[in-house]
Amino acid sequence: MSFLDSVLGPLIALDPTPDNPILTVLFIAGLIALFITVLQKLLIDYDKMEEMQAEMKEIQSELREAQKSGDPKALAKVQKKQMDFMPKQKDLMVMQFKPTLITMIPILVIYYGMVGNYAISHMQIHIASSQFYLLLMPIWNIIWTQTDPLTINFFGWYILCSFAISFALRRLMGMKTI
Repeated sequence: MSFLDSVLGPLIALDPTPDNPILTVLFIAGLIALFITVLQKLLIDYDKMEEMQAEMKEIQSELREAQKSGDPKALAKVQKKQMDFMPKQKDLMVMQFKPTLITMIPILVIYYGMVGNYAISHMQIHIASSQFYLLLMPIWNIIWTQTDPLTINFFGWYILCSFAISFALRRLMGMKTI
């Protein structure tokens, strides 16, 4: 019994297969992916981030050249430039981490509710042996051991749906990759 059963129950009831709620998990993954993508779009300035990453690459190439030349003055100059860039790099990391901080607790609450729901936590998708390698199941089986390797449980299905929907939403919103 899950504390989210009052929300998940009606969603599962709408699923064509309520005893194996594949579409419910797809819907939840889509909502969470939409929430995260919109938050990233609002909180991350991708142009500024790209500019700062280009500046950091330039400083790193200057540092390599100064190390190759063996000139201590040039090396000290580049290291000073690098130290001056550190606050900007901190701002970049905070900008990238902010959406994660905001979404972490709600996602964990929803995931915990899904784990506690019997229908969702016991969901299984049976795949053909040809799909086994296509879906990189050998990697999944290393991470998530199951009795039947030709099945995907709710966690694996959620991850596959989340990645696919996030990718599509990022493309639709014209977001650059981080």
